[in-house]
Amino acid sequence: MNRMPELNLPPIRLRARRDAAGRTLIFDELRRQWVVLTPEEWVRRHVAAYMVDRCGFPPQALVEEYPVDINGTAQRADIVAFGSDGRPLVLVECKEHSTRIDNAVFSQAVRYNAVVGCRHIVMTNGIETHCWRQESGLYEPERTFPRFE
Repeated sequence: MNRMPELNLPPIRLRARRDAAGRTLIFDELRRQWVVLTPEEWVRRHVAAYMVDRCGFPPQALVEEYPVDINGTAQRADIVAFGSDGRPLVLVECKEHSTRIDNAVFSQAVRYNAVVGCRHIVMTNGIETHCWRQESGLYEPERTFPRFE
């Protein structure tokens, strides 16, 4: 199987196999399908597990590859978590471990969130994680990962 980097998130267990083309596939429990293991998917799997195991989100509250229409162009947010009231609560943008979490990533998450309307945005490459809280269109940094509410 592909050797993926250690992340600053708790380790997870994955079911894996190779396809006919020799690519490593992992089973995504949330989407209930086999997906290609890419560096970004490696981070997404860890973040989703962290949100369920450590932040109290029920698995059914997480939607991966959430569709976002930006000026008529179909985009996808990596993870959108819904709160107990059924409204979008957290938008997560995952990047592969070697991608810097910079203003471009922040701008991407804010653009997506202008459509989705979450109270929190999280950007992570699995090594570095930044959490922000949106209040009246302004974003303030948060010290901890948002929890289910």
